[in-house]
Amino acid sequence: MAGKGNENVTYVDKSGKRLDGRKVDELRPIKVDVGVLDRADGSAYVEWGHNKAIAAVYGPREVLPKHMANPYKAIMRVYYRMAPFSVPEHKRPAPGRREIEISKVLSEALDAAVLTERFPQSQIEVHIDILDADAGTRITALTAASAALADAGIPMRDLVAGVSVGKAGGRVIADLTKAEEDASDAVDIPMAILPSTKEVVLLQMDGILTKEEWKDAHELAHKAAEKVYNLQKEALRKRYESAEAVEETEEIAETKEEVVE
Repeated sequence: MAGKGNENVTYVDKSGKRLDGRKVDELRPIKVDVGVLDRADGSAYVEWGHNKAIAAVYGPREVLPKHMANPYKAIMRVYYRMAPFSVPEHKRPAPGRREIEISKVLSEALDAAVLTERFPQSQIEVHIDILDADAGTRITALTAASAALADAGIPMRDLVAGVSVGKAGGRVIADLTKAEEDASDAVDIPMAILPSTKEVVLLQMDGILTKEEWKDAHELAHKAAEKVYNLQKEALRKRYESAEAVEETEEIAETKEEVVE
């Protein structure tokens, strides 16, 4: 649990501004791009503050080894990895316990969104690489993975959108930074939902909140997740608008060639 920080730090000042100048409900800058990899069935790149994540989707395809196949639904396999250069101190390339744990919770969150029952006896692989890490990487990874699945054309109940909320310096805040996660009273709550139904598909909490603080954090998370959801949808819309424009250009070029001939 966090709680090793300096008790004298003012994480939210009297004007409601945090250490980095944001308001308590304000998110760090977020950039979402989809279709960034040619050799994957679907892909997405997300920058969230200083976090950078890239996700690639493959499938549905044959399960290997075959005896692990589920006759009723596709198996969702998520591989979350942090690059050795993603953190200040060089990280070992082999996946650690934290990466294995995050892979599992992301797999469960995405499994709740994907219509896996349409693809029995198959598997869907999602590979997520964290290129730069600075608090909230699992939510950044989930944002990229969800957009990549949609880019792959895999049927989903909805996109998965989320945010980390919590507490620092006695105030409930959204999208904690590393400094805020290290506050003496820090609470960190990664939370993700299916926005159309408000179903919670990921919820973890590191720390303790009062009932009122939890109520505020829950409301804050849902509002923030809607903002992330809109960014995901906008990125997908741009992706397919540009694809349609390319197709139209190619059709016009083919028509001109036919006229010339």
